Amino acid sequence: MNDFSLLITHWFRQNYRDLPWRNTNNPYFIWLSEIILQQTRVNQGMQYYLKFTKNYPTIFDLAKSDEQNILNDWQGLGYYSRARNLHYSAQYIVNELNGVFPQTYNEIIKLKGVGKYTAAAIASFAFNESKAVVDGNVYRLLSRVFDIPTPIDSGQGQKEFQSLADELIDPNNPAEHNQSIMEVGSSICSPSPNCEICPLTLKCLSYTRQTIHERPVKSKKTKVTDKYFHFFIYENNGKTYIEKRTKKGIWQNLFQFPLIETKENELPKELNKHQTFRTSKVIKHILSHQRIYAQFHHITSPPIKIQKEWIEINHENIQDYPLPRIIDRYLEEFDIS
Repeated sequence: MNDFSLLITHWFRQNYRDLPWRNTNNPYFIWLSEIILQQTRVNQGMQYYLKFTKNYPTIFDLAKSDEQNILNDWQGLGYYSRARNLHYSAQYIVNELNGVFPQTYNEIIKLKGVGKYTAAAIASFAFNESKAVVDGNVYRLLSRVFDIPTPIDSGQGQKEFQSLADELIDPNNPAEHNQSIMEVGSSICSPSPNCEICPLTLKCLSYTRQTIHERPVKSKKTKVTDKYFHFFIYENNGKTYIEKRTKKGIWQNLFQFPLIETKENELPKELNKHQTFRTSKVIKHILSHQRIYAQFHHITSPPIKIQKEWIEINHENIQDYPLPRIIDRYLEEFDIS
């Protein structure tokens, strides 16, 4: 399809969203935006991008900042490993590369937390390198336009779609091409597509064959496990306890109220030892591989045993610590200060 790039870039020039990271070729800002927008909608990511570029205007500012401050600024965005990887890579660039951001795809992809898509985006947007991006939007668009039944979550599919994207990119205009294909995939060729205004409708095989809603194909289903969390909120003379999650996994290095996990949605036996407590309703929190059912137990009796990893704080200081979104949401609804 020789005119593929021409069609999408022509549409893009007339319809693109004016986003701040599109008005710069600063690789640091582009990198920030791409990491923030992983697993995040543009509307939500915008406020975090503006916050980070204000609080950390250069990669040196990000590198020298304390990780807890960065996690605090990231709070509510989820997938906190992204923030930790940002900090790690910023320190690597400052300490090992004299603060000079890597300038080629092959170097950018070595950064922690950067995969093929992110490396291609940064290389093309910041340095105009001819590297085709393939994200969820691009998978969906290409699978429909070319009516490809190969599962996008298979090794064969990833190679097939990347090869196709590489063939279609305009080597003389890679940055705009990549922006265009992502924007058409996001704005028009969405899970509920608006085919009537798509610049590729007349070329789209799935539209002609009426297989739009059968594309893209996925072969695997994500296994989701159920978790039952019980958070203990002690309310003793304006004081409470928190602990830091140090193990690898969800919410690493974030803070939480003391936690007990049960196999089923039942009250933990430890609550029977407390004279006075009240319990919240069950709150459901969905992650990519887990469904968390959480309850918050407000306890006015002193702890029977204070664990060595617990930190005693004033109630009003809880927001000084980076918290998982489920706790932050609960505190927004229930003021414990």
